[in-house]
Amino acid sequence: MEPKLRIEGASKIYATKSGAVHALEDFSLDVHEGELVCILGPSGCGKTTLLWALSGLHALSSGRILLDGTPVVGPRPKEIGMIFQDANLLPWRNLRQNIEFPFEIKKRPVDGQRIDALLGETGLRDFVGSMPRELSGGMQQRASIVRALAQNPGVLLMDEPFGALDAFTRDEMNLLLMRLWSESGQTIVFVTHNISEAIFLADRVVVMTPRPGRLARVYEIDLPRPRTVEMMFESGFIELVQDMKRVVETGGRDLLEVE
Repeated sequence: MEPKLRIEGASKIYATKSGAVHALEDFSLDVHEGELVCILGPSGCGKTTLLWALSGLHALSSGRILLDGTPVVGPRPKEIGMIFQDANLLPWRNLRQNIEFPFEIKKRPVDGQRIDALLGETGLRDFVGSMPRELSGGMQQRASIVRALAQNPGVLLMDEPFGALDAFTRDEMNLLLMRLWSESGQTIVFVTHNISEAIFLADRVVVMTPRPGRLARVYEIDLPRPRTVEMMFESGFIELVQDMKRVVETGGRDLLEVE
């Protein structure tokens, strides 16, 4: 079966005043439809560069990315959605107006029924008239998730979306994300530097080397679903965290080893 996303030999070199920065090197990976894959690695290893390349917002220096077998050569907002660490809500628009904004700029009819369903799922139905400054960090990120999912993209790219939240809110958001994902069947690529979060969410965890980012190791996560926070305190989970921590800290000397 053809993968939903295919990354073939992705390399990216940035030209800077101090010289060339090699962000990615010969990175290849298949992501299958409906899969939740977490990309894990140290800061500066090229995780975000890879995500932006997947979105079509950044061109690769070499290699290519395919979506449903078609090269990604520019943004494809109807098919690929993005969620960032910053919710990026427009401060002069209320919550619902922020969610509807992408429909406006794409000149598409607002899918009010889908938005209402997602607002109910995320507990935001009573806050549609609130301004961003009146919402907590967790509520703002819920709004950004609703905004992305309301477009019904086949692929959702998430760049450390819960990194700025406290631990309790982060757990809540991870549980919410898994529930929404299980209902939608979307393909998700989730970038994080949090090992526990990656294991908790993913079908597979892809560990990257320090810059230039290469694929160091792929872990198949066989934890049962639905997952619970209590699983994170079980011995098998803790052992897996320690093993991944060792791979990240040693720079992933093995270029590819499937668990």
